[in-house]
Amino acid sequence: MSETILQLKNASIYQGDNMVLSDVNIEMNKGDFVYLIGKTGSGKSSFMKTLYGDLQLTEGEGHIVDYDLRTLKENDIPFLRRKLGIVFQDFKLLPDRTINSNLEFVLKATGWKDKTKISERIDAVLDKVAMKTKGFKFPHELSGGEQQRIAIARALLNEPELILADEPTGNLDPQTSIEVMEVLRDINNNGNTILMATHDYALLLKYPSKTLKCDENKVFEVVQRKN
Repeated sequence: MSETILQLKNASIYQGDNMVLSDVNIEMNKGDFVYLIGKTGSGKSSFMKTLYGDLQLTEGEGHIVDYDLRTLKENDIPFLRRKLGIVFQDFKLLPDRTINSNLEFVLKATGWKDKTKISERIDAVLDKVAMKTKGFKFPHELSGGEQQRIAIARALLNEPELILADEPTGNLDPQTSIEVMEVLRDINNNGNTILMATHDYALLLKYPSKTLKCDENKVFEVVQRKN
């Protein structure tokens, strides 16, 4: 039986008092790769923020990696986020430290103490994104595509049950976007579940997968036409 990682039933998503999305019904199972598309301002970011606890779910039902979004408390959020890997458009790397130190910072912040295990885990995730030789560099010494690979490696550190990638190719040129997409597809093929918000329709055509669209306050599945 497939394992449900994310489920929303009759959920409405609010930004303050403003309803952004209504009557959302979606389900994601372990191993899925799902796109979330829609114009700027259509609710993609609010949708993502609700999933990682930045916005509260006040209407309907929502479950993500064994957490109930309706009853999620402030002090649950760090634990929820350990089970999620979040990749942002603007990388969010700490500029004053090396890549290895960036990754070590995250592991220590999430309770890792053993230096050998920390080092091994950093090596393992950098290897997954083909950046094993770059750990000694600072973020500004890397290209945008390399920084995004590091951001993906960071998202993998605590072996998340679900990766939320919010416009991960938004700041990248087309060729680099394809390289980053290849990394995400490889990770998905290794069993990681990924929800990726994007407005890069070229990637959808090149790498077709289940697609959800935000439009006119709704979220619905788009059936991609076969050529």
